[in-house]
Amino acid sequence: MATQAELEERLRTLGEERYHHRHPFNLRMHEGALTREELRRWVLNRFHYQRHIPVKDALILAKLGTRELRRSWIRRVHDHDGSPDGDGTDGGIERWLRLGEAVGLDRELLLSGEGVLPGVRLAVDGYVNFCRNASTLEAVASSLTELFAPDLMATRIAAWERHYPWVEREGLRYFQVRVGQGRRDSEEALRLVHAWARTPGGQERALAAFAFKCDLLWALLDAVEHAPKESPDAP
Repeated sequence: MATQAELEERLRTLGEERYHHRHPFNLRMHEGALTREELRRWVLNRFHYQRHIPVKDALILAKLGTRELRRSWIRRVHDHDGSPDGDGTDGGIERWLRLGEAVGLDRELLLSGEGVLPGVRLAVDGYVNFCRNASTLEAVASSLTELFAPDLMATRIAAWERHYPWVEREGLRYFQVRVGQGRRDSEEALRLVHAWARTPGGQERALAAFAFKCDLLWALLDAVEHAPKESPDAP
């Protein structure tokens, strides 16, 4: 059985190889090579994923066996849906809607789901169902892609500021907030995986769940990358 340090090293090596920071679409985004149509297409389709993050986290929440774990994990739902005593304007979903407006998309279009690609719907449904049906260990391990999210967000912020000056700066707020949230969330999930994956089989299941999530994010970008040219755009 691997030590905690060895397991973490395997996770990080796997992520370096398969996380979507290496996907050609993300590379083109960060090089400033995307057209306005392509950037809007990504924002629209990625929103379909974003709006389901609190759904998958609620499914994981229902699996947790203590109130201490539930009180900690529920913070993720609030991060996206907004604080429980607020109106949702402080949540990640609202910030993504503002990103859509910043690139020239109507929030009504984003909320309607119109134009979401079939491959994106399939990927998102696959992730939600995985979190519904998998073990608690596997569901939590699948969230460990957050280990790589902060660096990706920092790269994205710099790239958008440099290459896409036509995007209103307020639209980048989602990425800015997620840098800190991603570090916090990945540290929490990693602690749980280390605590629960105490057999060779458990460690392998955690690695497989993490690989599944990496592949899912890659598949989502594949759908966006190869979308028909007539995909929805701003009016």
